[in-house]
Amino acid sequence: MESMKKLYLKSESGRKKEEDKKKKKWFLDNGSLFLKELIADCNGKSIPIRSFSSDKILKATNNFDSSCFISQDVYYKWYKGVIEDRYYMIKRFSEDKITGHRVEEVYNDIVLSARMSNHSNFLKLLGCCLEFPFPVLVFEFAELGVLNQRGGVIVNGEESLLPLSLRLKIGKEIANAVTYLHMAFPKIIIHRDVKPMHVFLDKNWTAKLSDLSFSISLPEGKSRIVAERVLGTFGYLDLLYQATSFVTEYTDVFSFGICLLVILTGRSAVITSSDGDPQGILNYVRGLYENEKLDEVIDPMMIKDITSGQRLQVEACVVLALRCCEERDEDRPKMIQVAKELKRIEASLRIFS
Repeated sequence: MESMKKLYLKSESGRKKEEDKKKKKWFLDNGSLFLKELIADCNGKSIPIRSFSSDKILKATNNFDSSCFISQDVYYKWYKGVIEDRYYMIKRFSEDKITGHRVEEVYNDIVLSARMSNHSNFLKLLGCCLEFPFPVLVFEFAELGVLNQRGGVIVNGEESLLPLSLRLKIGKEIANAVTYLHMAFPKIIIHRDVKPMHVFLDKNWTAKLSDLSFSISLPEGKSRIVAERVLGTFGYLDLLYQATSFVTEYTDVFSFGICLLVILTGRSAVITSSDGDPQGILNYVRGLYENEKLDEVIDPMMIKDITSGQRLQVEACVVLALRCCEERDEDRPKMIQVAKELKRIEASLRIFS
């Protein structure tokens, strides 16, 4: 019996050493890649984010248990976790999905998220854990969750109806975030995947844009670049970008326009038409607007409580969103113009309310 016990303890000790060895390798591999990206992005300037151990991450999420699950995308899952009596949002990349060029996108997300953390309309990156096959990211907690594909939020298992004033506020704040990407740095940063499912809401209903993994920087002084791969989400992708592979700031303007239409209408980016075929929300809304059927554009959950003055605000937002989605770049506004216009519309909305 004693020999069996010794054998077991030896086996456990060996397993523990093997786990520690793997964690150390992951830490070194991830750390070197992270440092390389950081130096390339920030010229060696330090970005203050905290390092978390794998033990703390696993304890916080109960080993990434489904009870802590918040939402997911193709390449990662979000979990809620408590570390030292504080709630966090924990982002874990899917090991079976992150291969080849996707590895670079993971580190792109870390570095750019850290750079954006001083802006109130980006989800703030607070730290990361390098002791997993891919870094696990630790963000500020967004109490009200993430927008769904219809631009709404789920509260207690049910979709919550957002009033027009709140939808407009969220749209304006997303526009502010994208404007910051385009204007705050010597090189214009293009998000390439602006959509409601990347927008979180804190306890004050403040919009927080996330997921910078597809983002790309234009060469300094340049207004466009040819992308090696067309990345983004079907329904939100700029048609010109799809056709030419050219990435410009207007690539984000188009996606934002679709995002704004989704938030305003409460419909998905791709909807089912009356004959059962899938239809993009852009053509759907454009058709209704041109035929002066604005009532059918407005979210039916909102229409019964809307005033005549508010209808004018919705129309102004729809016109702006359609301008963002014009076929030619030169016919679209810049994001700073979009943000200013939404601020103006929001201010006039308070007058009518």
